[in-house]
Order: sequence, then structure tokens, then C-alpha cells
Amino acid sequence: MTTPDIAARRALGACAALMVGALTLTACGGSANASNNGKGEKDSTKASAAQIAISAKDGSTGASINATGVKVSGGKLTDVKMTAAETKQAVAGAVSADGSSWKPKRQLERGTKYEIDATAKDADGRITTTRSVFTTVSFANSFVGTYAPDNGTTVGAGMPVSFTFDKSISDRKAVQSHITVSSSSGQQVVGHWFGDRRLDFRPQEYWKAGSKVTMKIDLDGVEGAKGLHGVQKKTVTFTIGRSQVSTVDANTQTMTVVRDGKTIKTIPISTGSPDHTTYNGQMVISEKFTQTPMDSRTVGLGNAYNIPDVPHAMRLTSSGTFLHGNYWYDKGNPPFGRAGTSHGCVGLADVQGGQGATPAKWFFDNSVIGDVVIMKNSPDATVAPDNGLNGWNMSWSAWTAGSAV
Repeated sequence: MTTPDIAARRALGACAALMVGALTLTACGGSANASNNGKGEKDSTKASAAQIAISAKDGSTGASINATGVKVSGGKLTDVKMTAAETKQAVAGAVSADGSSWKPKRQLERGTKYEIDATAKDADGRITTTRSVFTTVSFANSFVGTYAPDNGTTVGAGMPVSFTFDKSISDRKAVQSHITVSSSSGQQVVGHWFGDRRLDFRPQEYWKAGSKVTMKIDLDGVEGAKGLHGVQKKTVTFTIGRSQVSTVDANTQTMTVVRDGKTIKTIPISTGSPDHTTYNGQMVISEKFTQTPMDSRTVGLGNAYNIPDVPHAMRLTSSGTFLHGNYWYDKGNPPFGRAGTSHGCVGLADVQGGQGATPAKWFFDNSVIGDVVIMKNSPDATVAPDNGLNGWNMSWSAWTAGSAV
């Protein structure tokens, strides 16, 4: 009588005998390497040694718009196709020179579904493929910061780095610690928060003329508030040009322009009238317009004025203070150098269209974004540090106290 155990042992023994015979035959025929099919060819049935990894997992949401890509180990990428799932529009990308990675050539869009199909080959020519369908982080669950100055620009010595975020930031330390600003001058640069959406950086004194400033933004994936992640990752550099500081004196109604420590011009001006005084303090030119409309209703002054073509206008505050040309003044009694007659701005003699060789045109042509304009001896208060790019009106101790790191 054969028991189940005995039958099993006999069957196992028979299998072993067959396997020995098979090995003997294989050995007689050539190499016993399992990757050879007996004809000197590689066995295509063996799994490829290449391992593909797509950073955005299949079915995932919240994928990075910057870091999404493909990598391979144990082989080389031979083909990667990426498309926007809905439009089927191809996303251009490039495989690295060594074939180990692929990444898109451009930043991906937020809240968009994408498909990636990747193919790789190992050293023996065996192929493997991987596919991932995923969605990038949504607008609702992400934040971005609009910043100034722009990459590659040359600005004045008073220009701070200023971020305005599109959503409120509750973890200010996490966000600020992932933005670093440094200068070739070696000046210490510190950030200061104005509320929960604005973060500015500056040194204790104006930037050194000719220095290079580098801003590294590494906010991709940083949680700025619960369920709210950053998406920006880039490096921005700008140059500090010559140092120009112009001082407006309400007592004398003149402006003295000092460049790199030397006075280059004194210009008669007209500040705000006694009823509409001009802010005191250090103000930074944040915008320049060869010609722009100005309507008193936009700054809460009713129908006081509506001028469609104010020439040579340079913004000093976000609330509406400009230094600009004036062509509508009383030609029989010019106010420049004599009296304050404006609604809070600083006016210089000009002509309509701004084409003449006027004081306003000279100053416009000789000014850059980031130059400093100091107002003194006005009966008004000092401008608020967050009214424009005017954080220089804070003491260094007050400025550093507003840092989150």
C-alpha cells in the first residue's frame, strides 16, 4: 500500500531524476546559464534589470509642478511620452545624456491631469515599461508669491525684495526659511512680515552699489498653512546699480539729487498743498510710466482732478503718491521752487506729451526702479513702511523683530 507521503516522495524523486537528465542534456549542448536559450541568444523571458521610477505615483493628486520626472536604475531610458490627459497635448521633455532620467522642459500647470509612459532597456536589451496617471497640486491647495525685482534686472540701492502671496500664510517660519536672500557685498539680509501675505527682505543700510543679489526660492511642497503647499522653485538674481538718493525739502520746494555721494542736480519742485500735504520719509520708486492717467476718485478725493496723460510719473507709495511732470500749472505764476500746490504728489515742470527737455524728463531719464526719494519738512506724518516699498522707515531693531526665523 502506498501512502500519500510515499507517493509524494516518489513523484519528487521522479521529478528530480528528470531535472538531472535535463541538466545533463543542457550541459552537453553548451552553457548552463539560465539567460541563454541554447542558441547563443539572450532569454527574453527574464525580467529586465531596469527599474523605472516616476516621481508622481499612479493615481496620485498634489504632484509637484517642478519636480515631476522619471528616473531609471539598472538600465537606460529609451522613450518617455508625457501628455495632458484631457487635451492630449504633448509635454516636451528631455532624457539626460546618460539616459538615467527625464524631466519636462517647462513647469507643469497646476490642477492638471497628466499621463507619463516610460520605456527603459537594461544592459542585455530587455525592455520594461511603466505608466503613471496623476494630477498636479490644485490652485485651491497651493500658494504662490508674486515678487520684485525681476530676474536679471538692475535696480536702485533702495530696492527691497518683496513677496506678496496669493493666500494667507500661517506658518511664516516654514515659508521664510525656504527663501534666502544674499548679497555679494556681504551685507546681512533679513526678512520682515507685513501681515500674513507680504514678506520683504532688506539689509540694515541701502544695498552697496554694484553688488549682486541672489534670491533662492525653494517653496515647492512647503506647507504654508493647513493643506496649502507652495509650488515655486527658482533662483533669481539682480544687480544694484549706482546709488541715487534724492531729497525733497518742503521748506525750500527743491529736490537735491545725490548719486554715489555727489550732488549732480538741484531741481525746483512743488509738493502737496497745505490741504493735501505730502508724506515725509524714505520712499522707493516702484514703478515708472512715461505717461499715465490720474483720477482723483481712485484715491478718495472726489472730482478734484482727472488728467488722462500725466507725463514722467514715478510711483512712491501704493496709496497714490507719485513724483511726476506737471504741464497744467499756471504759466503766469509757476509754483516750482516757490509753493506746494499738488494733492500730495511731488510735481516737476513739464510739457504735455513729455517730449521737451524739461526738469521732469531729466529726472525720469536719470532714475531707475529702486532709487530712493526722501521727503522732509512736510507737515504730514512719516509714510507707513508697508505703503509701497518703504520699509526703510523702520528701525533695524523693529525690522528684525518682524522676522519669523
